[in-house]
Amino acid sequence: MDITGEYRIALPRQKVWEALNDTDVLRDCIPGCDTLVRESDTRFLAKVIAKIGPVKAKFETTVTLSDLDPPARYTLTGEGKGGAAGFARGSADVELKEDGDETLLSYSARIQPGGKLAQVGSRLIGGTARKLSEEFFSRFVNKMAEKA
Repeated sequence: MDITGEYRIALPRQKVWEALNDTDVLRDCIPGCDTLVRESDTRFLAKVIAKIGPVKAKFETTVTLSDLDPPARYTLTGEGKGGAAGFARGSADVELKEDGDETLLSYSARIQPGGKLAQVGSRLIGGTARKLSEEFFSRFVNKMAEKA
């Protein structure tokens, strides 16, 4: 399933890029994020609690950054393992475009559930993934507005 979105942020692209790579900012913006640790320049480890329909689980998640072109774009690839609940794999292409003194952030994400999560149904998973994406970016945009 694919999820796309676009947001306007009233900050220069470099500031938005820095925030997208700041573990404190990301931890505050990721719904259900318990911990987020930078393991290297391109790898993060996170513990996230998520509820998808009747399934609630704590996911041990690894996120890797690739195709880095600072401060214009990168690709995030992740896999979250939720024990008996199953797993979810996904990736997102994030692009930042300058628009005067502002930044246009766009993303295109793909998600693939497995195990018990896959049995919940693609409509429910798609709706939850869309909601979590919107919640993350709304929090991110609000956090950036505080810095503007």
